[in-house]
Amino acid sequence: MATLPLPPLPHGLSGLFKGLCPRMELRIDVQRPDETIESELDTLHRRLHTAADPLGACTTLPSQSPGLVWRHREADGEHYVYVEDTVRCCLAGYTVFNRLIEVDRRTDPHVRAPHSRYAPAYQRRGIATAVYEWGLQQGFCLVSGARQSAGAHALWLALGRRFRLGYVALRKRRMHYLGAEPAAALRDDLNTRLLLLGPGWSLDRLQALGLLQRPGLAAAP
Repeated sequence: MATLPLPPLPHGLSGLFKGLCPRMELRIDVQRPDETIESELDTLHRRLHTAADPLGACTTLPSQSPGLVWRHREADGEHYVYVEDTVRCCLAGYTVFNRLIEVDRRTDPHVRAPHSRYAPAYQRRGIATAVYEWGLQQGFCLVSGARQSAGAHALWLALGRRFRLGYVALRKRRMHYLGAEPAAALRDDLNTRLLLLGPGWSLDRLQALGLLQRPGLAAAP
């Protein structure tokens, strides 16, 4: 798997991660062809307008983008947000807030891993960023995947200007805080993830609830 150097964090990012090691590498995932995205979105759009399909029962969320409608459904604790362009009568893309199998039952209600697919014409327009922010406003903390595209990494850094952003390792079904500069041995570890804290969350609160292990601090029972 190819890697690219991690770009420096934006100026003014939370002091928690000030001085983050610039040598940490970004794991780049293989991107699927645009034609595959368009085909998948066409299928989903038809399902959204099929009464007998579960997607046809989506509720509508407030949208900050003119001409775009957000449709939402929840299944087994996972949230699906479909962004529809009602002017062009097509699906711009979608984001799924997945549960993480890597965390325990105590942590599960509070964290989700977002994954998105948007058509090329709707990328770099802030749509996915707005949907991720919606997820954070629902009370979740967001955990990145094991690999990120360059675009996804930039999205997380942009959100890090408004929400607290950090690095954790997922080990033994718990989140372990890695500090401002993860050790060299952890830089390429697939267990190392980005963590965004939603409103009302802090490292202290995560620690107090037993959701985050922090070096030098006793874990909650």
